[in-house]
Amino acid sequence: MTIFSKIIAGEIPSYKIAEDERFFAFLDINPLVKGHVLVVPKKEEDYIFDLDDDTLMEMMVFSKRVAKAIKKAIDCRKVGITVIGLEVPHAHIHLIPITKESDIYFNNPKKKLAPKEFEKMASVIAGHFE
Repeated sequence: MTIFSKIIAGEIPSYKIAEDERFFAFLDINPLVKGHVLVVPKKEEDYIFDLDDDTLMEMMVFSKRVAKAIKKAIDCRKVGITVIGLEVPHAHIHLIPITKESDIYFNNPKKKLAPKEFEKMASVIAGHFE
């Protein structure tokens, strides 16, 4: 069981943004910028392109809904998207509010946020999720 499956199951706490029967979105606890969200399928699959076509398509549509909520909640130009998938063997999409291209560079230092900041950020983004 991956750390993401444990988060989905509620065994590990998270700052949930949204979920439905197939997907779960939560704040990255090591964000590149405030509002950095991960979207994962509830079914464990290591490599995103091993997902069946319907699941991949639905994951992108769910991610689009989350990105729209991020854009409404965070002062940014766009919400960038990236898939790396090496750090946790569970398919996931990074949604990152960006004002400049370098905001999405993974070699940048990670932001350190207090629990209250995460809670507020999750609440604000979740409040815009439709």
